Amino acid sequence: MVGDFFQWCRDQLEQGGLLPSEPLTKALNYVFSRKESLTVFLEDPDVQPDTNHLERALRPIPMRRRNWLFCWTELGAEHVGIIQSLISTCKLHDLNPYTYLVDVLQRISQHPAKEVVDLTPRRWKHRFAENPLRTLIDPRHPDRQNKQPEVADHAH
Repeated sequence: MVGDFFQWCRDQLEQGGLLPSEPLTKALNYVFSRKESLTVFLEDPDVQPDTNHLERALRPIPMRRRNWLFCWTELGAEHVGIIQSLISTCKLHDLNPYTYLVDVLQRISQHPAKEVVDLTPRRWKHRFAENPLRTLIDPRHPDRQNKQPEVADHAH
């Protein structure tokens, strides 16, 4: 069915009756220049056919733009944008951003650089979310599970 659509587009261009300036010619060329991205959502059910969900998730970023004036530097503002984008992406994948960031910041120093894509929120969810690395202050950290807090003896 999708193949038939692309074949129809190809047929229209090959018939030669269209002028380069015609809107249909422009539309057909657009289809072919983006064929892969137009069909990717058919191959991967996790990919949405539109970006509305992304636009909704990223809407808070421009709303905070006034606060970014206080980042002091352009680089600081860029870093805030990167972190905000990661947080929004975590929320899109139903991940707790804090859990994700704590794990990735600990894992990144020992993770192979060629496999860095595994640390993106979408891939991380499938590879590491079941057993994330935790901070020492987290009561679920493996080194804290069997330890009881020490209580000072004030009665002398």
